[in-house]
Amino acid sequence: MSQTKFIVRKVAVLGAGVMGAQIAAHLVNAKVPTVLFDLPAKDGNKNGIALKAIDGLKKLKPSPLSNKDAVNYIQPANYEEHLHLLKDCDLVIEAIAERMDWKTDLYAKVAPHLGERTIFATNTSGLSINQLAAGVPADIALRFCGVHFFNPPRYMHLVEIIPCTGSDAGMLDNLERFLVTTLGKGVIRAKDTPNFVANRIGVFSMLATIANAEKFGIRFDVVDDLTGPRLGRPKSATFRTADVVGLDTFAHVVKTMDDTLPNDPWHAYFKSPQWLQQLIADGSLGAKTKRGIYKKEGKQMFVFDAAKGEYVGAGEKGDEAVKAILKIENPAEKFKQLRASSHPQAQFLWACFRDVFHYISYHLGDIANCARDVDFAIRWGFGWSVGPFETWQAAGWQQVAGWIDEDIKAGKTLAAAALPAWALETDRAGVHFADGSFDATAGKLVGRSTLDVYQRQLAPAKVLGEVSGLLGETVFENEGVRAFTTGDDVLVVSFKSKAHAIGPDVIDGVNTAIDIAEARFKGLVIWQTEEPFSVGADLQSMLPAFMMGDWDAIDTMVRRFQTTSMRLRYSHIPTVAATQGYVFGGGCEFAMHCDKVVAALESYVGLVEVGVGLLPGGGGCKEFALRAAQNAQGDVLAALKDYFMAIATAKVATSGHEAQEIGFFRNSDSVVFNAYELLYVAKQQALALYETGYRPPLKVAGFPVAGRAGAASIKGQLVNMLEGHFISQHDFTIAALIADVMTGGDVEQGTLVNEQWILDLERKAFMTLLKSSKTQDRIANMLTTGKPLRN
Repeated sequence: MSQTKFIVRKVAVLGAGVMGAQIAAHLVNAKVPTVLFDLPAKDGNKNGIALKAIDGLKKLKPSPLSNKDAVNYIQPANYEEHLHLLKDCDLVIEAIAERMDWKTDLYAKVAPHLGERTIFATNTSGLSINQLAAGVPADIALRFCGVHFFNPPRYMHLVEIIPCTGSDAGMLDNLERFLVTTLGKGVIRAKDTPNFVANRIGVFSMLATIANAEKFGIRFDVVDDLTGPRLGRPKSATFRTADVVGLDTFAHVVKTMDDTLPNDPWHAYFKSPQWLQQLIADGSLGAKTKRGIYKKEGKQMFVFDAAKGEYVGAGEKGDEAVKAILKIENPAEKFKQLRASSHPQAQFLWACFRDVFHYISYHLGDIANCARDVDFAIRWGFGWSVGPFETWQAAGWQQVAGWIDEDIKAGKTLAAAALPAWALETDRAGVHFADGSFDATAGKLVGRSTLDVYQRQLAPAKVLGEVSGLLGETVFENEGVRAFTTGDDVLVVSFKSKAHAIGPDVIDGVNTAIDIAEARFKGLVIWQTEEPFSVGADLQSMLPAFMMGDWDAIDTMVRRFQTTSMRLRYSHIPTVAATQGYVFGGGCEFAMHCDKVVAALESYVGLVEVGVGLLPGGGGCKEFALRAAQNAQGDVLAALKDYFMAIATAKVATSGHEAQEIGFFRNSDSVVFNAYELLYVAKQQALALYETGYRPPLKVAGFPVAGRAGAASIKGQLVNMLEGHFISQHDFTIAALIADVMTGGDVEQGTLVNEQWILDLERKAFMTLLKSSKTQDRIANMLTTGKPLRN
C-alpha cells in the first residue's frame, strides 16, 4: 500500500449488538464519526435495530460514552438502504454474531461497496481469520485482518490485531497507529489460532480453576475470595467474572476451543461442566439475567453449589492460614509455602498456578510472538496486575519449573504433556530480559515494537525483567515529590505519597519545583508514574495538630495549600497537569490552577470534600466563583448554580470529557485517549506555551459575585431539601457555608471582589467545619473505613 499518511475520517461498524454498539460508542468518544449498521427492521423505521442499540448506550453502566453528546455522532443505518455509505469509510469493523457462515454471507454483500483503501476488519473473538479472509475478494484480503476488542471496549485496554496470510504490512501498521493513539488501546499482534492469545489463556485459566475447585472440593464463593484481589486480579475473580461475561458467552468460547483444538493435550477440559449447562438451560445466564452462578434475593446473596445442584447462602471466605501465605511479599517463599501446605485451599491455588504455567510454556510458540505479548494480553484483557510469565519468573524460574516437572511426572497435572525443553534449560532465569522477551518459535529474544507511534510513550507499560529504572535525571527530591528532567527543558514533578495525597512534604516539594523551573526550565508538568493523579489533601498529616487542637497550625497549612495553587496559576513558567485515574479534592484544585490540563480519558474528577464534612479549601470554591463570573451573561447566580451543585453534591466526572462539561477542566484543555502518551503530550503543551512567549495571566482586579441575595436564594432550595429529608442537618450546614463562600460572603449582589477575598472566606469556612464534631466524625470514619459517613 502507499505510504501516504493514513487518516481515519469515518468508520462503519457492521452489527449493532452489544459489542458493535459499544465499539461505535468508543469511536465517537474519540470524535470519529461512525455509521452503525444492522439488518433492516421488519416494522416501522428500517433503522429501528440500530436506533434501539444507540438509545441503549445511554442507559448502560458504566457508561460506554465519555460525554452525553457523543452518541449524536453515531449514524444509524441498515444493509438494505445504506451500503453506499461504506465507500466513504476508511475503516469498516464487522461485529456480528460468531457464525462463520453469517459473517461470510455479509462479506459478500458489503465487499462491492468498500472504498479502494478501506481497511476491513472482523471483531471475532476466536474464529479463524484466514478462513474468514477466504470469503472476501483477493484485493480486499490485502486489507483484511482481525481486530479483537475486549468488553467493555471503552474501558478494556487490550485490542488484538490478527493478520491473515495476505494482510498488507503497511495496512496493519496504520491500523495499529489508529488503535493506539486515537482509541488509546494496548495492541498486541496475535497469531491466527483459536481464541487468539488473551481468551485462549484467560479462558484456560478459568477452566483450570473450575477443574481444580472440583478436585479439591472448594466452594465457588471461596474460590472467588482467593482468586481475586489477593492474587492481584479483579474483584470479580473467577466465577463472578463468568457471570459478568455471561455464562452463555463463556460456554461459547469454551465450545470454540473444544471444536477447534482436538489435539490440544488439555482438550478433555474444554467442556462446559454439567452444572454450567444446567444453569444455561434454566436461563440463568449471569449478570444480564440477574441470576447465574450467583443470585441475589432481597439483601441476601446466594451461590450455586455444584455438588448439591442448588443455590446456597454465599459469603464463605478462604482460610486465614492460606490467606496469610498469600500475603507473603517474596514470591519465591509464597509459592514454596503454597506447594508445601497440606491445606486443600493452598493445594488448589498451587495447582491453578501450575496448570497455567504448564499451559503457557507448552503453547507459547503456537499462540504468541513472544512471552511479553502473553503477559500484556492477560494484564490488559483480563485485568491481572501481573502476567503469568512474570509471576513464574518472579517466583524463581528454575525452582518453579522443577516443581511443575515433578508434578507432571507424578500425574498431578491436568495434562501429561512434558514441559518444553527451553523451559527446563539449566541456565534459564526467565523469559523477560533487558534485551527483549522470549520467542519460543525462533528460540531468541524479541525487542519492543519500533513503530513510530510508540515514541510517544515516554513511560510505556513494562514487564518484569525489562529495564525499568527511574525515568529521567533527578533535579530535586524530598519526602513528598521527585522532580526530574529527560533533557527537554521541562521539569516533571511526581508525588511519592500514598495515592499521591497532598501533605506538607508535597506542598513544599511543588513550591521548590516551581522555584527551580522558573530559574532553569521552560515549563513544569505534574505527572504521576501511575494512577491516581491525586486523591486530594492528606488528612492523616493533619492528625497531630488536629489531636492537639492546634488550629493555627492547620490554618497555616490550608493557607500554604492555597498559596501553592495560586503559584501554579501565576508562576512565570507554563504549568501543565497530566491527569489520570482519581483527580479528587486538592488534586483537582491543583489541576484547575495549572495553565493547561492534559487529561487521560479515564480521569475521574471531583471536588469531593463534602464526603468528609469539609468544603474545598485549596482554591476550588474560589476557582468556580471566578469561572462563574467569567461565564455569566449578566446573571452571576445563574452561572454559579451548576458549579455550586458540583461541589455541594461531591459530583464526580466519569471521564476527561465530562470534567470539561461540568467545568472542572476547560474546553481548551486536552483529553488524551492513551494514558501512556500523557507525559509526552503534557510536555509538548508546556513547550508550545513557552515558545509562544508565555506570560502568566494578569491577576483579576475584581470580579462580580452573587452576594448575600444569591446565597439566600441557594439556601432557600437547601431548606426544601432538608425538610424533604433529602439531606441531613450537617449536609445543610456544609452546603450553606459553600453558598456563602461562592457568592462572596456578606456583600451586595454584583460587588467586585478579588481572588484573595474568596480564598480567605474559603479558608475560614474550612476551619469552621473542621472544628465541628460531625465533620470530625466523618473524617474519622473515612480514615478508618475508607468510606464516607452520612450523619
